[in-house]
Amino acid sequence: MIAAIAGDIIGSVHEQANIKRTDFTLFKTHSRFTDDTVMTLAVADCLLNRKPYAATFREYGRRYPDRGYGGMFRKWLLNDAMGPYQSFGNGSAMRVSPVGFAMRTLDDVMSEARATALPTHDHPEGIKGAQALAVAVFLARRGADKRKIRDEIEDRFGYDLRRRVATIRPGYSFDVTCQGSVPEAIIAFLDSDDVESAIRLAISLGGDADTLACMAGAVAQAFYKKVPEAIVTGVEQRLRPELWQLLQEFCARYQVPA
Repeated sequence: MIAAIAGDIIGSVHEQANIKRTDFTLFKTHSRFTDDTVMTLAVADCLLNRKPYAATFREYGRRYPDRGYGGMFRKWLLNDAMGPYQSFGNGSAMRVSPVGFAMRTLDDVMSEARATALPTHDHPEGIKGAQALAVAVFLARRGADKRKIRDEIEDRFGYDLRRRVATIRPGYSFDVTCQGSVPEAIIAFLDSDDVESAIRLAISLGGDADTLACMAGAVAQAFYKKVPEAIVTGVEQRLRPELWQLLQEFCARYQVPA
């Protein structure tokens, strides 16, 4: 959770910048939380307090406007009568990590991840992306090694995770689809040595940097169990107090290590 939000904040200044390197300053003056953080914490609130997903997404989106929401999602936020719109964008995967931390069984992860996607991202690829990221977090949290995580995600979802960041990076560009970003974010985790390197590798791919790093950071925190104190502090300094409090409540309830 904290690493997912850290990835979003750190990546916020690099979106579409295609920096293609890992040696950058983590937190800059203009680093800020974006829609990835807002919707991730909306999911956390739903799980903590048994709130409905669609209404809560709209509540959070309207409370925190101008955070980089996609065009169709922005229309959906402002129209209570609008239903899902067959999206396969990575918005379903960027917000789903709390499910992987909160659920007790793999079946529950699959079901709940689907539920988080359905209000907006009801295309099969949108649902699959959310489920894949949540399953990766769940397996990492439960102590699976990287080979097990890779094999399970490949077998269950058909993603190609045998590639490496170094070979993907040169030709990779901005891609907000689940199928064009969820596998790459998981690969950034698989290639990493710790939470910080997972975030750096994800951003170094270029393109949708904040979302790639949000997804990679979530799996990395579940796997490595420890987020560097400087990153935790950087997140706390840039979150609104009420969002930081919600994050702390979620981590305490579901024993998410930081």
